[in-house]
Amino acid sequence: MADPTLPMVNVQIDGAWHQFPKGTRVIEACEQAGSYVPRYCYHKKLSSPGNCRMCLIEMGMPKMGPDRKPELGPDGKPLINWMPRPQICCAQDVAEGMGVRTNSPLVDECRRGVMEFLLINHPLDCPICDQAGECQLQEFSVEYGNAASRFLENKVKKPKAVELGPRVTLDDERCILCSRCVRFCQEIAQDDVLGFVDRGSHTVLTAHPGKRLENNYSLNTVDICPVGALTSSDFRFKMRVWFLKETKSICTSCATGCNTLIGTREDVIYRQTPRENDAVNSSWMCDFGRLNYGYLESEKRLLEPLIFSNGELIAADWKTAVAHAALQLRHFSGWETAIIASGRMTNEELWLTAQIARFLGVKWIDIVPRSGEGDDILLSKDRNPNTNGARLILNLSLPGSNLAAIGDGIKNGQIKAVLALGEKPTACGISTEQLSQLPAFVAMNILADETTDLATAILPAFGFAEKRGSMINGDGRLQRLNRAVRGPGNARDDWEILRDLLQALGGSNGLFSIEDVFRQMRDSIPQFAGLSLSKIGDLGLHGMERNLSPHAPEDPAAHQIEEAEAHRPSGR
Repeated sequence: MADPTLPMVNVQIDGAWHQFPKGTRVIEACEQAGSYVPRYCYHKKLSSPGNCRMCLIEMGMPKMGPDRKPELGPDGKPLINWMPRPQICCAQDVAEGMGVRTNSPLVDECRRGVMEFLLINHPLDCPICDQAGECQLQEFSVEYGNAASRFLENKVKKPKAVELGPRVTLDDERCILCSRCVRFCQEIAQDDVLGFVDRGSHTVLTAHPGKRLENNYSLNTVDICPVGALTSSDFRFKMRVWFLKETKSICTSCATGCNTLIGTREDVIYRQTPRENDAVNSSWMCDFGRLNYGYLESEKRLLEPLIFSNGELIAADWKTAVAHAALQLRHFSGWETAIIASGRMTNEELWLTAQIARFLGVKWIDIVPRSGEGDDILLSKDRNPNTNGARLILNLSLPGSNLAAIGDGIKNGQIKAVLALGEKPTACGISTEQLSQLPAFVAMNILADETTDLATAILPAFGFAEKRGSMINGDGRLQRLNRAVRGPGNARDDWEILRDLLQALGGSNGLFSIEDVFRQMRDSIPQFAGLSLSKIGDLGLHGMERNLSPHAPEDPAAHQIEEAEAHRPSGR
């Protein structure tokens, strides 16, 4: 959105006059005016080196009269004095009275010439290239390239399948030396690791001596590479991009909540890529969050409800399992029951959890804080994506402060029933031996672990890419989580499990969709007043309470989860 405080300048683009804020790049002004200018090296979030020359245009300035004032045409607009040579428009800002031609014969000839030079040594490996289908070189060659080549010599051979780092593989024969990756590492990741060596047709991209491309943002270089020279080692050769269904969602690996596109086919996730949102993550996301989805296909996935009967866990249908869990929880009073919720739950799930706690009269309820090393770019120290939602909906002043008391209550026998939602009760500091002595232990989770084997009822739930809902990130922005794949086996959506459990306990009914849950939450919590899931939109809404202290590492009651475990979460 343009800054209203900036002065506006008049610019003629392809014969029509437009107004743009001062400081707007000419290439951006052309796009806003409906005249897209092709580009390779230019990226609006990076500096402009002007080295690909694909954005050449005709440019001019007002023709000045003897009085040093612009000469005006019949329409009252300045006449343009066109420069004799084409100019790049990626490194030039708009100026008052500037003229631009983006589709003249000279411009078309320049683009054809640039494309011919770029394709001289480029391999014809589109059939095996991961970038095929979203390759700018491929797209622009259709519009500006020639059907035949005048180049008759052998192509220059460059290195192939070079491991620049643990997550990025380089096919240098495709590189067109746009330098996007070099500038990204210098300007965004603050890790000056890439550069060009050798000269002319033999110039290659490489890492500096003794360095590797292994920073936590390395895969963003794959996203911005326009030609498929940089590829993701994880995604490489796995799936054609035109087969992928892309779902707009958010990353749930930390409190930043980067906006994402989840690429799936036939209920399998193949990749996550960042989705532009200047209010949250710009155009980037960290490698940690991007690759943190493999556990959804783990062999440890819980696929069917289980209940403890006759000394063992046996499979049951959902109605039986929920009834069994409700009977156990209802058997004990509120001061004998504890709920261990999760900062990875959606607002809707937390709301239903709060209703269950209210109905049972539960005194002890908390979430498990998670922390890890953060940075000054995107990765938050708070590894829970919805700590703010839990604080708001469960009315927690300091998440994690009740865990020690819950652990002591389990140890001394005061707490006899535990409802664990996406978390391990061992986070309270109790042992599995003490956990096995609980008369009632109901676990809702997505992966089996050493604690689920001790449960009296197991309710298999969905992962982040398998459900819908809303979350509040660390900056207080309400965002929407969307379903990209169906859940496996007989697992169910978390909010449906909690709704049925609340109903089995004797609570309210009438919730038929997640929109109904949000509506109920909206009517009770002022911060959600007037909102709905659809009103949140793809980019979210700002204005929720910001969590200035998501957890307190100095508080011994705040259980800290190691970063390594966050890569293989036991919950969401």
